[in-house]
Amino acid sequence: MTEKSRKIMWIATAVMTMALFLVMFVTHREIPFMMDDLWYSTILSDDTPVTSVSDIVKSQIWHYNNWGGRSMTHSILQLTLLSGELAADIMNIVFTALLGGTICLLSGHRRFPAFFAGVGMVLGLNANWRMSMFWQAGAANYLYITVFILLFAWCYLRELPDEGSLLPGGSLPGNSLSDGKAPQGGHLPGITLWIIPLGILAGWSNENMGPAVWVLSLAVILLSIREGRKTRLWMALGNLACLAGSVLCIIAPGNAVRSAQVKEEQYGTLWRIFLRSYGECKGAMEYLFPVLLVLGFVLFVSKCVLKQCIGRRNALLLACALLSWGAFFLSPHYPDRASFGTMALCVCVILSLAGRILRQRQDLAWPLWGGAVLISLRGMYFCGEYLSILWGWIR
Repeated sequence: MTEKSRKIMWIATAVMTMALFLVMFVTHREIPFMMDDLWYSTILSDDTPVTSVSDIVKSQIWHYNNWGGRSMTHSILQLTLLSGELAADIMNIVFTALLGGTICLLSGHRRFPAFFAGVGMVLGLNANWRMSMFWQAGAANYLYITVFILLFAWCYLRELPDEGSLLPGGSLPGNSLSDGKAPQGGHLPGITLWIIPLGILAGWSNENMGPAVWVLSLAVILLSIREGRKTRLWMALGNLACLAGSVLCIIAPGNAVRSAQVKEEQYGTLWRIFLRSYGECKGAMEYLFPVLLVLGFVLFVSKCVLKQCIGRRNALLLACALLSWGAFFLSPHYPDRASFGTMALCVCVILSLAGRILRQRQDLAWPLWGGAVLISLRGMYFCGEYLSILWGWIR
């Protein structure tokens, strides 16, 4: 790209990003605390309003034993509810930006257009944008926790040399080492300490995403051992912390209580298998179809047209996405908002492959940027339609 084209793209990206976040913030302000938000504003067991952190601890002990194991996500939810609607709306915007930045980390991008594309795809390719990002209970369960999940995955994937990241001419990018034996960005300060709470948060998140990201971390450790690289202490500690969090989330007594109230559990085995297979198909062909369509396009261009290697990191992210989708076969219910984490993993791969395409064909920068704009406009359309109906502009 010429310097003039690059400046035009950056200015256009800045304008689009400001418009995107403005539309999202206005939508947040118009969507009040509702449904589960009102219940989680109380101690749960006796409907007394939550007024302190000790009330949240008491609520989550009851919740763990009587309704479900997502103690971490619902603790975050109750903290945001306690802070009030304005503070919660601001935090939602902050975590949306953090998610965009984390997606850029995982995809290997450090440029502003990639951040805009990541945020735009999270909104525009979302199966249920309102219930996963703008409903406060959904934001805590999916938007907030996905940031921690992706950060945990990034800590491991950065330790894996990626044979598919070669630049034209055979050289490696600046964040990789040419000998293929060392990680890409140096040691992360204090990681041996903070990987433990991060691992617990990543594992004790959602019943599908926690085990999937644990498998990813285990795969990186096994690949490191196979290739003769030293497994660091923090890698083992983080993996065990993630496993512990996943187990605690899944074995919660409240999960059994909640599942017993699902009508499907009263059916025979064959009928339950059929219904769960239907749920998996619906997840792929309805909830995840937009992001899979974009993913399939960039895979085709990268792999089939330009003959590029997708790289081991992308392969692991795709495997993690597949596991997070397939895990719902074990669940009696697969709501559309639960596909959020799987979608975020796919967006990471899309941006990574787009970066590989641009390193080989810089003339495709504008078409790829245009695609990101169209997807972000789709997301803004969802918000704009909701606001127009709410304000009476559409009757």
